[in-house]
Amino acid sequence: MTPWKLHPPWRHEPLRRGTDVAQSWLALLTGLTIAVAAPAAGVVAGQVVHAASQQQRAGWHSVSAVVAKEPPARVGVDTNGGSVGRVQAAVRWMTSDHKARTGETTVPPGVRVGDRTTVWLDRHGALVRDPGTPGDALAISVVAGTVAASGTGLLLFGADRAGVRLLNRKRSAQWEKEWAELDAQGRHHRQ
Repeated sequence: MTPWKLHPPWRHEPLRRGTDVAQSWLALLTGLTIAVAAPAAGVVAGQVVHAASQQQRAGWHSVSAVVAKEPPARVGVDTNGGSVGRVQAAVRWMTSDHKARTGETTVPPGVRVGDRTTVWLDRHGALVRDPGTPGDALAISVVAGTVAASGTGLLLFGADRAGVRLLNRKRSAQWEKEWAELDAQGRHHRQ
């Protein structure tokens, strides 16, 4: 049954088979489920990712650090003085108990040995990437929600297609059976 020939499942037609009615119900229920479940999955996934990002960021804190080693080649630096990205550099900072620590993290391009920069630490005092802006967190949440909504829609659509395939097999088996019965009746009348 092609999509443009689908009729409401409750509509009675004398030539309609049970598989046709089942396929109409399947299409209706799949459409409604996709319309509700896909956006819901997207919203839930986006909220979960956003909440996790906020929770992670809440545990981070910034400290001032000194660039300890000249950063490698200035990859990502614009010749007009602007910056395209960040570069890796070794930095040194003091912990809350006044111990000096060193590590490697990303810093703005153009820093030199001895320059001060801000680095981010987690709850345990380990270096982490920059927390990004709230806009970055929102963008990641939107992407996660979009992927979840699309994936849910595709999964439900795939389940619908699998159901239609099973109904088509059943429909073909019914047709073969009915054609065999008609053929047997035709042979019986000719004799």
